[in-house]
Amino acid sequence: MLKKMLFHWKSWWRSVYKQNHFVLKLGFSILLVGLAFRLLFTRSDVISDVQETPFVQKILSSPPPVSFSFPETADQIGPEEQAGRCNIFIGDWIPDPAGPVYTNETCKFIEDHQNCMKNGRPDNGYLYWRWKPRNCQLPRFNPHKFLQFMSNKTWALIGDSISRNHVQSFLCVLSKVEEAVEVYHDKEYRSRRWLFPSYNFTVSVIWSPFLAQAAIFEDYNGVSTSEIELHLDKLDTSWTDQFKNFDYMIFASGEWYVKTAIYYENDTVLGCHYCPKKNLTELGFNFAYRKVLGNVFNYILLSNHKGMIFFRTATPDHFENGEWFSGGNCKRTEPVKEGNFSLSEVNKILHEIELEEIGKATAKASEKGLNLKLFDVTRLSLMRPDGHPGPYRFFQPFAKDKNAKVINDCLHWCLPGPIDAWNDMLMEMVLNG
Repeated sequence: MLKKMLFHWKSWWRSVYKQNHFVLKLGFSILLVGLAFRLLFTRSDVISDVQETPFVQKILSSPPPVSFSFPETADQIGPEEQAGRCNIFIGDWIPDPAGPVYTNETCKFIEDHQNCMKNGRPDNGYLYWRWKPRNCQLPRFNPHKFLQFMSNKTWALIGDSISRNHVQSFLCVLSKVEEAVEVYHDKEYRSRRWLFPSYNFTVSVIWSPFLAQAAIFEDYNGVSTSEIELHLDKLDTSWTDQFKNFDYMIFASGEWYVKTAIYYENDTVLGCHYCPKKNLTELGFNFAYRKVLGNVFNYILLSNHKGMIFFRTATPDHFENGEWFSGGNCKRTEPVKEGNFSLSEVNKILHEIELEEIGKATAKASEKGLNLKLFDVTRLSLMRPDGHPGPYRFFQPFAKDKNAKVINDCLHWCLPGPIDAWNDMLMEMVLNG
């Protein structure tokens, strides 16, 4: 009986979504169980003593993974594809005997929960792969050349915990030339800024998981006392107030949208996502995500900003044999070939919305002479189920008990690890894009 209900639910969901209905009636509350993601954020000696969980209360359930054909059309990939250049987002992970350019011992910017080697991960084969686009070469990130090019410039990574994961990698590579100096952090160490003094180059990470104004009622363990209150028509001032100060920006969002939330417009309740105990219209996370991304891109288009702006797509998780709360894990030790690991239904929807909205925005940006680019890491990330901390987000999790039950992190990335390839791609896009 349950299988039959699930089959009808999945068919219903796809048909409604494809018709672009903005009002979704998500019944059958017993089926609406799933996961949203947040980082476990604990300060290392140089980071923060704030703890932040990567996984939160059960929400919309992901139906079983489905195959997903990634679009390769020019309007979805971006202007560089139309110019006949190689699409660096399509490729394969190939063996790389040289290994990473930094280690957990040479870089102090790796937070404890991403420091897989320090925490006792027994294998290291996941470190010896590099991303190779199929029709061109992707040079290794050159930190000296990059810092020279970025003299007197400013960067900002704006988004959620994956953006913070990325900034650690970014700093580790750049600090091979000169170690960054922290010049600012907020009270919770979520938004921070570093300076490379010799180059007067600054790198900021700005915590803005929705990119829009949101009231979040959670403690550091992800326990909520009330639903998130998300204002779909108001962008987060934590980044808009600084927008004009940055020469380069990378925006990203996605995962937080699958969490329980009440949606507002004009300070009036519009509806919600998964609030069965409230008498509100169920709009669905896809409605909210599309709405906010549209507002973000409209803001960028109206700004006439002359710098370079990237939108990074959401990265999929790789939980197998369950979810985080039901024994799910990520025990693989090497990359998979394309097609051997499928996007979940939720990740597929997030990615479709991202490609559609950035596609419309880049077309308008090109007409206005603005430099807005898609940074699509979904495909290459999907092929790296081996790159997550798993149980080694904790220090020596099995030291006292080899059979200890430990919550796995199959969303964020070990450092060094697959996320380092993002820097190679960024340098190529900045210098030759």
